[in-house]
Amino acid sequence: MSWHDLLQILPQTLLEGLLVGCVYAMIALGYTMVYGVLGMINFAHSEVFMIGAVAGVETYRHAGPHIANPFALLALALVIGGTVSGLTAVAMERLAYRPLRRRGYNNRLVPLITAIGVSFVLQDLVRIIEGLWHNEFFMDYPMQPAMEKTLNLSVNTTIQIKALIALAVTVAMLIGLTLLVKRTRLGRAIRAVAQDMQTASLMGINPDKIIARTFLIGGVLGGVAGVLFGTLYTKIDPFVGFVPGIKAFTAAVLGGIGNLPGAMLGGIVLGEVETLGGTYSLLLTNGKFGVEYKDIFAFIILVILLLVRPQGLLGKKQGEKV
Repeated sequence: MSWHDLLQILPQTLLEGLLVGCVYAMIALGYTMVYGVLGMINFAHSEVFMIGAVAGVETYRHAGPHIANPFALLALALVIGGTVSGLTAVAMERLAYRPLRRRGYNNRLVPLITAIGVSFVLQDLVRIIEGLWHNEFFMDYPMQPAMEKTLNLSVNTTIQIKALIALAVTVAMLIGLTLLVKRTRLGRAIRAVAQDMQTASLMGINPDKIIARTFLIGGVLGGVAGVLFGTLYTKIDPFVGFVPGIKAFTAAVLGGIGNLPGAMLGGIVLGEVETLGGTYSLLLTNGKFGVEYKDIFAFIILVILLLVRPQGLLGKKQGEKV
């Protein structure tokens, strides 16, 4: 394959990388919000993403026969998926993390192990529910002909309607979150609790409520990302959140853990690197080095960046509190 051919497919590859990166970014925001407020890594957030995807499938199953408009059906799935995931995240915080916080555990390994345990519990819970309800673990999003149509952006670049909608929803959610954190009273309270929880409580802010709302926001974003992921890639199961969750955590670290714009940037960079690496390695090696190795490129970039800039792309060095 000539360099001219490689350049011709570059726009399409970049577009696909942007799409994947936006999904990573939405999941990464949940990681980075919780870390920014509590300083903990909520590895169970990948299962919040999975629950949103499953809620989306159930919405299609039960509401699909009654709603003819595919766009209205997708909107309903996004709302229900985001709501169910948001409530799951709040319940997770209330039942698993808050008791640890009130008991004064200072060892960060305790909530970390708890998060891993919650992750397994949620996976098995979904398996039990789907097994008893439908006698299946592997679920497919229904194909909507109107969503599968493609638009020609240029001679060599096309995009499906569902991908265009996913990009638009992702951008809208990311802008909305940024405005919420920067311009609203709740956003100021979140930033105050993240900076100093004890001082914020003395100023009349209830840290428990703010933390619960932080989990709610992150859960909604994860659920919406789950529905978009299912719409784009159609096949999901109770373990579908593991790989995207690891990728999203990597994106959060890449951008600067605890930094919202960094999570967005990290997700997009990660999506572009792995898509470009997977596509061009396949073409340049005549299929000997396939797309299944795309993760290698993403993590090589991560390791190199952290060696040069440990705080991430947009992260700041943290001084010791005294």
